[in-house]
Amino acid sequence: MVLGAAGMLGQDMAAAAVAAGHEVTGLRRFDLDITDAAATRAAVAGYDVVVNCAAWTAVDDAETHEADAFAVNATGAANLARATAASGARLVHVSTDYVFDGGATEPYREDAPVRPRSAYGRTKAAGEWAVRAEAPDALVVRTAWLYGAGGRCFPRTIARVAGERDRLSVVDDQTGQPTWTADLADLVVRLVAAEAPGGIYHGTSSGEVTWWGFAREVVAASGHVTPVDATTSAAYQLPAPRPAYSVLGHDRLREIGVEPIGDWAERWKSAAPVVLGAL
Repeated sequence: MVLGAAGMLGQDMAAAAVAAGHEVTGLRRFDLDITDAAATRAAVAGYDVVVNCAAWTAVDDAETHEADAFAVNATGAANLARATAASGARLVHVSTDYVFDGGATEPYREDAPVRPRSAYGRTKAAGEWAVRAEAPDALVVRTAWLYGAGGRCFPRTIARVAGERDRLSVVDDQTGQPTWTADLADLVVRLVAAEAPGGIYHGTSSGEVTWWGFAREVVAASGHVTPVDATTSAAYQLPAPRPAYSVLGHDRLREIGVEPIGDWAERWKSAAPVVLGAL
């Protein structure tokens, strides 16, 4: 079962599971309300694996609607964990780099202390805690800087705007790992197939780049020659603080013999025709 199946990640997750030979049921938000414990318990019965791609991801809106975000990201995650633990299903719960404060200077380890600075980050950290408490066998997969063909994302926006404006301005003081949803979905399938021990894993591309550096690669891939100027986060007044450093380490994947996702730049070369071709 894939929850959040209509979302950018959920679409690729369902496709990857089908490609791997699994029978897949995809549920959208209106198919199942995971904040309803009884409905969630009934829905997961009979499944071997449940992948939770459902989440409140409106980072800025969460600052003024934290209770609503908590209901989905924490209470909903707890309901899923209890339900899968009771039914015997394996839960894969997708989390985020926002559980960290972004103040590091080297990749975050899987066991690094969480220090969220935003409402969204707090609710996702609470969801991680609930999943690990209620379903110790669950896989918590943190990811970041996701992009894909099935929804709104940074590359698709940059490519569109590059065709509309004479110049672009993108922040150069936030560093992370652009990650293709198809690659993350493939990693989840491989983790399940490897019968990975329960716990936290990081599902991001390897390497690192700033949003400015990524934007330049996107513009080039789109066929435009629009100049991209570097700016700072201070130039944008957003309700929720963004982590300055969102690079996640992949030691735990290597320890269990599962290959991390490849370098972000190489993966972008493969992803670009698919992601930008859908515009």
